Amino acid sequence: MRQRALGQTSPLEMLIPALDRAVARSLAENIAEKHRLEFARSFAAATVRAYCASLAAPATPAEFPGDFRNVTLGPEALQAAAELGKAFVPLPTAEAVYLLGCIYTSALPADFRAAHGIFYTPPEAVRHTLDMAERDGVDFARARCLDPSAGGGAFVVELIARLRITLEGIEPALVLSHIAARIHGNDLDPFGAWLAQTAAHIAVADIESLSGRRLDSIITVRDSLDLKNEDEENFDLVCSNVPFGRIRLSSERRMAYARSTYGHANLYALFIDAGVRYAKPQGVVAYIIPTSMLSGLYFRALRAFLKKEAPPHQVTFITERTGVFEDALQETMLVTFRRGRKNRTGKVRFTSIDGEGASTAAGAFSLPRDPHAPWLLPRTPAQARLVATLRGMKHRLASYGYTVSTGPLVWNRFKPQLRAVRTTGALPIIWAEAVTSDGRFIWRAERRNHEPWFAPKLPKDAWLVIDHGCVLLQRTTAKEQSRRLIAAELPESFVARHGGVIVENHLNMIRAGSAAPSTPFSVIAAVLNSRAVDAAFRCINGSVAVSAFELEELPIPSPATMRKIKTLISGGASPADIERTIAEAYGLS
Repeated sequence: MRQRALGQTSPLEMLIPALDRAVARSLAENIAEKHRLEFARSFAAATVRAYCASLAAPATPAEFPGDFRNVTLGPEALQAAAELGKAFVPLPTAEAVYLLGCIYTSALPADFRAAHGIFYTPPEAVRHTLDMAERDGVDFARARCLDPSAGGGAFVVELIARLRITLEGIEPALVLSHIAARIHGNDLDPFGAWLAQTAAHIAVADIESLSGRRLDSIITVRDSLDLKNEDEENFDLVCSNVPFGRIRLSSERRMAYARSTYGHANLYALFIDAGVRYAKPQGVVAYIIPTSMLSGLYFRALRAFLKKEAPPHQVTFITERTGVFEDALQETMLVTFRRGRKNRTGKVRFTSIDGEGASTAAGAFSLPRDPHAPWLLPRTPAQARLVATLRGMKHRLASYGYTVSTGPLVWNRFKPQLRAVRTTGALPIIWAEAVTSDGRFIWRAERRNHEPWFAPKLPKDAWLVIDHGCVLLQRTTAKEQSRRLIAAELPESFVARHGGVIVENHLNMIRAGSAAPSTPFSVIAAVLNSRAVDAAFRCINGSVAVSAFELEELPIPSPATMRKIKTLISGGASPADIERTIAEAYGLS
């Protein structure tokens, strides 16, 4: 079993990933779409066999599933598979297994890959996750471990490596027996399961050679979300990079996961629930998951379930949003949950999956009293103090008579009613570009397919018409942007002059309730555009979406501070003075 120290990345390791993915994609693009899946499997299998045969102690791949339809590879593909397989031999086992999996995923049809959430896991992320599990008390010398989404074998290989360390000096055949008894994996994709089982054989090829026997099958082709009574409460550690993406549930499955599901279901939320069921009492669930569960409305039931049944203990944010999982643009975190844990506090770290191997402490967290509320977590060490302040702030937008909703116009459903020039009864469309990066409102329609006017069919379209001023806020921003909250006041005078406006759904609207609020729109916009509130929002938000739910949960300064901001704005104070006042309300200098 070849290992490396964290942080040791050879030039070959850095070069090969780009080459193998480019080769796999290039060859797959020449295959008819209806044969792409078969080609991806056949080409990946050929590469795996070439790698196994080239090892100093050759490994024997798992038995290939008999129901797969192999395609005959042409000379170019066969040569590429042979060369890639040999090129991976100098790499550590975990890195080689990961790249073999990337051959498969890179050649897959895009729709198949997205529908099944097939994004294999970089070894560095696996190591960090299992380190966290070990800090939570998992003893790899004794633990029974399950990867419920084991395709590719990344976790399986690392689990085997850690178990082997505890079994040094033991008879080879007995080592194989221990591995078969303590490490298990499931995957819905039969080829992914074959890769994982083959990865296991690669990880113990030397032991198989010494013992003259084969590692028993430790990977099962099955849907881990279909729970069986004998599976529950069976594992000391459940660890995985689980699939993610919205999924339509059958009535039976929605009922089975009712305790953790609210509205739209996401695959990874179901896997979290299933992981808790697989874990023994006091067992650990260690997952790589998107950050959206921290605050999203559709994860409110999941947060309540976890607070009660398996509170998080450690959260490590991966600082990169791209390059972690091939072709996936997703903010990611590593989390450990302990089933039956009573303490609702934990530690936060952040790390870069770049070969350095280090993680940096970023403070602590405690879960909110409201079980459905977003989880406030510092994303940098500097935010630990801010989070502590946010927990003590009681006021929200609703405290000042404001509600948040999304612009109602989904423009591509109303294409025939868009107008390039004003016609009788037409109203201005407010697109996202009307809110400038410096917090001003400029009515404009400059992007492709954006027309400035909309002709409503009244009274049927009356629900689309906004007849009062409000604060507009862009709905989609990324953590890489200097500001996540970009707001501007939509003046009452503009709305009155045109008799109403149509707001497109890439904007949020912060609107007054039935009574006129004492805090004007200008104050709300100034607060939302401040650096302090932007930092506060980053401690709540877990995705590129700026949702109405998160805005409604965002801590807002006290009435006394809001009155002070109002006085500063009306008196023509400098932006720096206004920023300073808001920052002080959040305990920032």
